[in-house]
Amino acid sequence: MHDTVHSFLGCATPEAWLQYAAGHQDILLQDHANCEKKAAATAINLMFSYGHLPDLQQKLAQLAREELLHYEQVLGHLRTRQQTFVALSASGYVACLRRLVRTHEPARLVDMMVLGALIEARSCERFEALVPWVDEELGRYYRYLLRSESRHFTDYLNLAWQYAADEDVAARVRVFVEAEAQYIQSPDALFRFHSGVPLVEPEQFV
Repeated sequence: MHDTVHSFLGCATPEAWLQYAAGHQDILLQDHANCEKKAAATAINLMFSYGHLPDLQQKLAQLAREELLHYEQVLGHLRTRQQTFVALSASGYVACLRRLVRTHEPARLVDMMVLGALIEARSCERFEALVPWVDEELGRYYRYLLRSESRHFTDYLNLAWQYAADEDVAARVRVFVEAEAQYIQSPDALFRFHSGVPLVEPEQFV
């Protein structure tokens, strides 16, 4: 993984989260599938919101296709493990960060691109960190995902700078990164791919 992802994030994934993920790979994989589907939907929604921006259309169309392909691949891993896909309840991760998004343009566009970059960066960091903790098959798949996830991070961040106008992108990055790091290091009542440190044993697929 590119060092830029590590340097972009405000913290590494806590080992307590990785330990918990290793013991709950069924839930990890279920929520991974949900994340891929949501990532594709987010990219498509942004394409509709900003249909007048051709570079954004091209980048996010490619991203959405790749996220849907990953969703299909994760469903295949679930079938191999004889798991039925279920829609898990979401952690508060995205909702927490979405509260930072401003409502006026072009500030909203910049913030949405920074948010997209941050989510992709955390996904990339966690895929890499999980490799030695999960079973060999899943570890190979997560290693395979690193290239595309790091590219998605770069695409979102470049779009933020491209459409920033007079916005201070670096300042907005700091705001989001600090909030995200605080969330990632805090106790969390749910275990999800983008959750904080699991606080309690979750019910199965709640």
